[in-house]
Amino acid sequence: MSIACCLPVVECVYCLACARWACQHCFHTGGYDSETWGLASPNEFEPVPRLCRLILAVYEDDLEHPQWAPPGGYGIEPRWVVHRKTYEHTGGHAPTYLLYVDHHHSDVVLAVRGMNMAKESDYAVLLDNSLGQRRFDGGYVHNGLLKAAEWLFDAECDVLRDLLERNPGYTLTFTGHSLGSGVVAMLALVAVHNRDRLGGVERKRIRCFAMAPARCMSLNLAVRYADVINSVILQDDFLPRTDTPLEDVFKSLVWVPDVVLCVQLAMPFMWKVPYRHMYT
Repeated sequence: MSIACCLPVVECVYCLACARWACQHCFHTGGYDSETWGLASPNEFEPVPRLCRLILAVYEDDLEHPQWAPPGGYGIEPRWVVHRKTYEHTGGHAPTYLLYVDHHHSDVVLAVRGMNMAKESDYAVLLDNSLGQRRFDGGYVHNGLLKAAEWLFDAECDVLRDLLERNPGYTLTFTGHSLGSGVVAMLALVAVHNRDRLGGVERKRIRCFAMAPARCMSLNLAVRYADVINSVILQDDFLPRTDTPLEDVFKSLVWVPDVVLCVQLAMPFMWKVPYRHMYT
């Protein structure tokens, strides 16, 4: 009998395949994805740091007495905050968000926080999706994120229209981080398709800045709405760059530890079986 017959061939091939996949992904850098992209101009990038601070401000319970302000503060005027809606107000249909009128930059901003790992409603939004489940404007979108965006638009469109009418010429900006970025990307699509409900605001005045965006729309929609939606990714941030749907990543985080635990519990019993019986 050949020595090779005693080797766990299937397991070896599987391990080599996993190692190859890991090497390809671990040594892949964001520079490969964006090496052909053009450089953003200073004017194009200017809103990003300001909007990031505004997103951080959504996490504060009291902006008059902030607890986690970054150096230099949030750079906002608390008196210009229209309102802040928490999970209690949204009923879990959308994450906490803040509506702010930035008179310094002539901008009406709706900012949505990132995923709250302690809120089941955020997981429900994220996991409410399957491949090809929801069509939108000739493409496909994430079902749960679109439902959250539709709820948010219905809740705030009258307020947004009033603010835009009282501040003619102001831009309308949606911004968010992580899960919130997926919600605002969907919100931008909904707003563009319902501009009549916003007082007929021009498409060029609607903007979206998605920080570390969730994977939420098909490529054809991303291309067609590139004039509205701006995705901002920090270097090699894994989740925005992965080609695996975000809900599948989180399902893996839940199931993989369970599988590993089951294997560990089963190992003592597996080793009691004669080796030749396992591979004959």
